[in-house]
Amino acid sequence: MTWMLTGGAGFIGAHVARAMSEAGFDVVVLDDLSSGHREFVPREIAFVEGGVTDHDLVTDTIASFDVDGVIHLAGFKYAGESVDRPLHTYTQNVIGAHVLLSACAAADVGRFVFSSSAAVYGTPGVDVVSEDAPTRPESPYGESKLVTEWLLRDVAKVTHMRQTSLRYFNVVGSGYADVYDASPHNLFPSVFRALLEGRRPRINGVDYPTDDGTCVRDYVDVAALAQAHVRAAAALTEGHDLEPVYNLGSGTGVSVRQILESIRQVTGVAFEVDTGPRRPGDPARIVASGALAARDLGWRLDQDVDAMVAGAWRAWPKAAAAS
Repeated sequence: MTWMLTGGAGFIGAHVARAMSEAGFDVVVLDDLSSGHREFVPREIAFVEGGVTDHDLVTDTIASFDVDGVIHLAGFKYAGESVDRPLHTYTQNVIGAHVLLSACAAADVGRFVFSSSAAVYGTPGVDVVSEDAPTRPESPYGESKLVTEWLLRDVAKVTHMRQTSLRYFNVVGSGYADVYDASPHNLFPSVFRALLEGRRPRINGVDYPTDDGTCVRDYVDVAALAQAHVRAAAALTEGHDLEPVYNLGSGTGVSVRQILESIRQVTGVAFEVDTGPRRPGDPARIVASGALAARDLGWRLDQDVDAMVAGAWRAWPKAAAAS
């Protein structure tokens, strides 16, 4: 049996692909390389170039590799950008999921893990979010993730598919020196890029209703996140039923200003920042309980913020060389 990882050449996807392979799973990566990097996928892992909106390619890949499990990480991942590009976001994230699930249902694929997001919650009305919190997404990105959860749930009802959705919070760090977050919108790479170019980093929004006026987020280590996928895949392979959704969060919030201070300490670079207005679609605070994932998936976070910054900074020379 083979697991197909859509988006497996991205920052998160490559960590998941490597962790799955290291755990003994047969893996094939499907990625259109719109934001992923071919070099992130080791040569021993099968790779197919293309996107999930290509029904024929998805169908052929499932058949050719005898796929019976899917980890779906592909998609347009930028909440702020999605406000300006709603049609693109829905095409990639919802129509793509529809095509993928149609192919899976036709081929009787029995296991499915979906890469969802904290963005489904919007701005929660509680300090720490559990899985039963109301879903009120504030961007097309968050809406698209929630719609895909619904699609997956409804397909599973009429097939024998076992499934779960993992709602990520802010994923950072790096478990491999050659895999880095190259997003033009995420905080860590934006700051690192500015520092190496001799510019002042820019942060968006300093008037949020938080202690220091900047967004508060739940930062989680990408290597730990990848292991949660391995455990979810293993549980589904063994025939266990999982909860429909799991939060992968730490229960602890860290502000943007606190992250900047950690970056100063870890890198040894002194810098000041420029500030700009809030980005549309960005909630003020979102922090999650990972208790349910700890119970069922062995979810745990061993790294503190400084260690996650250090991991990301260690991998950044590869990003600088590639740019």
